[in-house]
Amino acid sequence: MSIIKPFKALRPQAQYAKQVASKPYDVLSSAEARIEAQGNPNSFLHITKSEIDLPDTTDVHDDEVYKKAKENLRAFIKRDILFRENKDCYYIYQLVMNGHSQSGLVCVSSMDDYENDVIKKHEFTRPEKELDRINHIKTTGAQTGNVFLAYRNVDALDELINKWLSTKNPVYNLFLRNRFPILILPMVIIVLPLLPK
Repeated sequence: MSIIKPFKALRPQAQYAKQVASKPYDVLSSAEARIEAQGNPNSFLHITKSEIDLPDTTDVHDDEVYKKAKENLRAFIKRDILFRENKDCYYIYQLVMNGHSQSGLVCVSSMDDYENDVIKKHEFTRPEKELDRINHIKTTGAQTGNVFLAYRNVDALDELINKWLSTKNPVYNLFLRNRFPILILPMVIIVLPLLPK
C-alpha cells in the first residue's frame, strides 16, 4: 500500500483564487502563456511559466527562468496572494465537467513508493521535461505542478470524502470558463481542508 500524508499547502487567499487559477504549465507554449497572463499579475503562470516575465529570446530552460519563478513565488507570498496553511491537511477536490464529477484527495505521496513501483507508472516522461521540473522545484523550493495518482475504490475513504463534500463549505468554488479542467492547487475547483485527527 502506498504512503500518503497531509501537508501545509501554499495556496491562494480566497479572494484571489480565480485570478491565480491557470492552465497547467505543460499545455501552453510560452507565447500562449504570455497572452493568458496578460493584464493579470496574480496568474500562477508567472510562477510555472516564468519565462513570460523575461525577454522573448530567453531559453525556457535557462537558469534565469527558474530564478524568476522563485522571485515571483516569493512576491506572491509577500503580497499575500498566497499563504501557507498553518496545519497539515489533506485537501478534497472536485472537478465537474459536462455533468460528470470527479473527487479526490490532494496529498503528499512517497517518492520511495514511486521508485519501488508501489505507485505504478502510467506514462513515460521525457527526460528533458523531467529535468525542467526538477530544476524548477530545486530553485523555487516548491512543487508547483500536479501528479495524478489513481487508486482502487476504498469505501471508507469515498464515504469520508462524500461526507465532507456534502456537509462542509468549500474554500474555493470556481467556475473557470475555457479552462483546462485539471487540478493544481491554485486551480482547485472545490477545495475543503480536511484536518487529520
